Amino acid sequence: MSGYVLEASGVSVRFGGVRALTGVGLGIRAGEVCGLIGPNGAGKTTLFDVLSGIRRPDRGRMLLDGADITRRSPVWRARHGMRRTFQRQQLFGQLSVADNVLVAQEWRGGGGGLAADLLALPARRARERARRTRGERVLADCGIGALGATYAGGLPVGQARMVELARAAADPPRVLLLDEPASGMSAPERERLAAVVRRLAEEGCAVLLVEHNVAFVMDLCTRVVVLDLGTVLAEGTPAGVRADPLVREAYLGAT
Repeated sequence: MSGYVLEASGVSVRFGGVRALTGVGLGIRAGEVCGLIGPNGAGKTTLFDVLSGIRRPDRGRMLLDGADITRRSPVWRARHGMRRTFQRQQLFGQLSVADNVLVAQEWRGGGGGLAADLLALPARRARERARRTRGERVLADCGIGALGATYAGGLPVGQARMVELARAAADPPRVLLLDEPASGMSAPERERLAAVVRRLAEEGCAVLLVEHNVAFVMDLCTRVVVLDLGTVLAEGTPAGVRADPLVREAYLGAT
């Protein structure tokens, strides 16, 4: 047993003649916040697509709690605890903030038609109350509890990012993949974001974070992986990555 909740090994992806990822491997443990940094074109989003099941790798495999998920669908992975946000906002603009968060929990409800609905009505009402209570709590933790009735489509970028985070955390995640979550946020919003991510990690979630704000990554993450041209250039603690000559020269500025 590796001790990793999510593990990828030998992941390679090619787009025509371009190698987006070559033999990439990484693992994330429960309670860890791991940062993934690198320049545009390094392969960060492609790796997220592979981990979340949106794209199948040409080579390599992925494990979730020790089970091979390489050929599992994004829906299967989501229902087994993997959550993801995207670079581009993916909110339901015509729904309220509260309903955006409720959507993430709907899969736990049952079907069966009208007869089943009538027979299970008390249980359904109890589940609905529980979902709404958790949604309200998550929105409050994200500092947007007062926005529950607001339509999501009219929110500024920073608040919309927090709604995406709240939706990802509404159904307790086992693994959380965050793709540039701090983009467009103010300093106070970034502080709130960091606090929520830390709390999720303390609750046992394994977090992988892609972010171009290197200072934010170094302050928040317990470990950092650096991608360069689709390969892992360096990996270690924030202090160790900062001290790596190749990383300092290529990304952080050699001074």
